[in-house]
Amino acid sequence: MSEIVKERSLNFIEEIVEGDLKSGKHSGRLLTRFPPEPNGYLHIGHAKSICLNFGLAQKYGGGTNLRFDDTNPVTEDTEYVDSIKNDVKWLGFEWTHEMYASDYFDQLFKYAKKLITKGLAYVDEISAEEMARLKGTPNAPGQPSPFRDRSVEENLDIFEGMANGDFAEGSKVLRAKIDMSSSNMLMRDPIIYRIKFANHHRTGNKWCIYPMYDFAHGQSDSIEGITHSVCTLEFVSHRELYDWFLEKLEIFPSKQYEFARLNLTYTIMSKRKLLQLVNENHVNGWDDPRLPTISGMRRRGYTPKSIVDFCDRIGIQKRDNLIDVSLLEFFVREDLNKTSTRVMAVLDPIKVVITNMPDGKVEPCILENNPEEVESGNRIVNFTKEIFIESSDFMEEPPAKYFRLSPGKMVRLKGAYIIQCDEVVKNDDGTIKELHCTYVENSKSGNDESGIKVKGVIHWVSATEALKAEIRIYDRLFKVEDLSNEEGDFKDYINENSLQVVEAFVEPSLKEAKIGNRYQFMRNGYFVPDLDFTSEKLVFNKTVGLKEGFKVG
Repeated sequence: MSEIVKERSLNFIEEIVEGDLKSGKHSGRLLTRFPPEPNGYLHIGHAKSICLNFGLAQKYGGGTNLRFDDTNPVTEDTEYVDSIKNDVKWLGFEWTHEMYASDYFDQLFKYAKKLITKGLAYVDEISAEEMARLKGTPNAPGQPSPFRDRSVEENLDIFEGMANGDFAEGSKVLRAKIDMSSSNMLMRDPIIYRIKFANHHRTGNKWCIYPMYDFAHGQSDSIEGITHSVCTLEFVSHRELYDWFLEKLEIFPSKQYEFARLNLTYTIMSKRKLLQLVNENHVNGWDDPRLPTISGMRRRGYTPKSIVDFCDRIGIQKRDNLIDVSLLEFFVREDLNKTSTRVMAVLDPIKVVITNMPDGKVEPCILENNPEEVESGNRIVNFTKEIFIESSDFMEEPPAKYFRLSPGKMVRLKGAYIIQCDEVVKNDDGTIKELHCTYVENSKSGNDESGIKVKGVIHWVSATEALKAEIRIYDRLFKVEDLSNEEGDFKDYINENSLQVVEAFVEPSLKEAKIGNRYQFMRNGYFVPDLDFTSEKLVFNKTVGLKEGFKVG
């Protein structure tokens, strides 16, 4: 694998920031924000935005606010607020201020009345269907609502009545009065307030009208003094409206910039679709290790460093593209290789009986905990008369250049002895029951005096001391690389074999494993204890395999 740490050039957002700082714009001040809506769990796409916004603040000595865009009480919950804060901290970032759009409901209400007073907003009563019809098409101008020319006094009176709960949900909305012939459909008198009789997770029942995203977002940026409001490309068309509100309200002119969102192969980034997978039990909750959620990746064993390094590597672009998920796995593997304790686990066992070893004899063997970290030390694993090896490490009729175990052939057991297969014992149905082998007594690793050279080295566990463990092996959640190119229901492409559960045998030391520990099961991959892990029931998730699926040039 080639060296991947390279000095990268500035991305276009960094160039803008550096230019603004050098020119003295905003008095040389930098303040960004990360503004998630608390209606679901964060995913790897949000991680890219987190790394960008917090990274800018870290690089240029600024700050980043964590602001929850909680303007829709129907879909939002404190569970999501807590999970978002946990994810941001887990990635290694700290926010300057924790804010909520709901902090500004009083101020936003005043802003709305200011627009009404200036003749730039009105209460509309037409149906949603009629509103859509009158809005026109991208190629044809819209038509004004019959309520567009209400007087300022009437609009103020009705809007106050909306806030007081005098009208039914859906009966009235407040719209900005802009331009029904604009080429930007969002500028054709957008809705800025709607009636919702729902309990808000922070304000309770104080309000029954709530601002729309476009009315809350830019003004919240302005109130906080955000200098660089960075969002993804789908908000490009919103920028004109963002600027219009700030100009007409005559408030601090925050500036919006857009970058390409992250799209990964074999997965989805739609929070709505992720919620559907969770609610319909296609996965086991928001932290299912097959999901691209940060909590799912954490449970699977991905590290904060690997995610941050991945986000830095893919960079910030102006065009959407599809990133191979194998690149993310590369960074996970790179980090885990340096930090994971090496242990032996047999996932598909076949028993081996060492016939020339006395019954009850135990031979301690010394193995390294991590060759990448000398200070991690060594551990003792007992070699006994009966052991397990992987079924794939034995072949009765091997091809040429097969260097593992086969009849009459020798192989070295990792950290232990050279053994030779003498007999294959089978069950009545012809399947292999066990292998009878002999070991070369003076061939112990670290003190080998046998003079015998073997090319194959395999891992093993003691059949009498090893512990049973449940191993959860994950594959891609979807069977196709790019779901955006597929027709029909996205759930039709779910990989029904995305989770495989096997019973394995592991070193007895793993009984003491803790959540957050990381292990390399030799020759099998990287694994972590699952949240279901207990000392009585050992459960491990496979994080990623040892094989490199992506080459970084």
